[in-house]
Amino acid sequence: MTEVYSNSLIKNNRDYYRQMIKVGFPVMIQQLIIVAVGICDTIMVGKLSEEALAAVGAANQVFFVYVDSVFGFLSGVAVFSVQYWGIRDLKTLRKLLGVAYSMCLAVGVPVTIIGYAFAPQLVAIFSDDPVVVDLGTQYLRICVFTYVLGALTFAVSYNSRSVAMLKWPTIANAIAVVLNIFLNWVLIFGKFGMPAMGVRGAATATLTARIVEALITFSYIYIFSKDHPLKAKISEMIFEKELFTRVLKTAFPVIVNELLWVLSFTATYAIYGDLGPVALAVVQIAMTITDAFQAIFAGVGNGAAVIIGQDLGRGSRESAFELSKKSLRIIWVFIVVITALLIVLRKTIVNIYDFQESTNELLMVTLLVFSLSLAPKMLAYFFICGIFRPGGDTTWCAWVDSGFNWLFQVPLAYIGVHLLHWELWAVIALVTLGEVFKTIACYIRFYSKKWINVFTGR
Repeated sequence: MTEVYSNSLIKNNRDYYRQMIKVGFPVMIQQLIIVAVGICDTIMVGKLSEEALAAVGAANQVFFVYVDSVFGFLSGVAVFSVQYWGIRDLKTLRKLLGVAYSMCLAVGVPVTIIGYAFAPQLVAIFSDDPVVVDLGTQYLRICVFTYVLGALTFAVSYNSRSVAMLKWPTIANAIAVVLNIFLNWVLIFGKFGMPAMGVRGAATATLTARIVEALITFSYIYIFSKDHPLKAKISEMIFEKELFTRVLKTAFPVIVNELLWVLSFTATYAIYGDLGPVALAVVQIAMTITDAFQAIFAGVGNGAAVIIGQDLGRGSRESAFELSKKSLRIIWVFIVVITALLIVLRKTIVNIYDFQESTNELLMVTLLVFSLSLAPKMLAYFFICGIFRPGGDTTWCAWVDSGFNWLFQVPLAYIGVHLLHWELWAVIALVTLGEVFKTIACYIRFYSKKWINVFTGR
């Protein structure tokens, strides 16, 4: 039976899947490309030592805090840009791009300075092992110079999702990742006559790749493309105070949400670090591997966000709700398939790493726990990022997403490590209860329809 939605770009199932693939597939590829670098990093750095891998993981927590704050603001801007692109208001879209660039610079510059100046103190939050702190400091003091470029590139990528034009951001990302992997091999181990730089080599490879990615991305939009929606002059990106206030009102809860979420994640990671460098190394690998399997959810989530946001921009409230239910059914299919796949491939994944037998055993069971926690984690992610945020329900998202983390996950991690003295895998299982409770709250909110908002006056 053909499904028809009035006032919607999506008239039937074929339109829906076409739009989902158009946006979701490039995002999925981008995520897989990014994760590929993380996997190669864990393999190559892991060959140096477990302490080196723990150091890189600890140093990268600083980046995660920063980039999640940036993502929070860009997600808030995207709530508006996707709806205004839905009615093809190019003038406002380019002003929103100016808002995004301005905030990326305002946040990125001071964080870069702080990250360089206080690198040892920041790494020491996650481990008191002197070797880990020293190696993490070396890595961080190079990687901080990727922060501003990375944020500006993210701004283009997020707005490219809003206008469903992701070909060149994906190509630029792919080229950067291939370069990063190659330079990792050359600089970490000292190939082609280069000195073996260890963790500093991994950081230098990341910095070089970010520079190349930014050059390709901005060259395409501003030099080679003739009519790209994001090809805006400086004068076109100047925004009024009223627009900035409206964006900030919606984006602020998202920023708070992302910042509190990543801080709760970082706090949990630091608690895991109390179990020692081996635990940090195992968590780093388990997170990186599961991120690869979770890329499909990022694709479906972003595809759904664009479809739902554009429908709401046209005032099609009921069709947006029906399309969100369709997307939710797809998410459940992927959860079952990917959970099973991850469980089956655990042994193969563990065999890639040349760790001690005890570390391999811990990694094996930790991957099992991560696989079983996939369902509540991805459902909560999809509700918040794929449905509620494009619906403008950002305040509720902030309260629930960060609230459940701080009320349940961080305390449960502390209880598991310091009071119950459980092993790493058991603590992670305990922490997953927070995601279960969060998902239940999301289902209740979804069927209430209180998340549905329209900003374009339609």
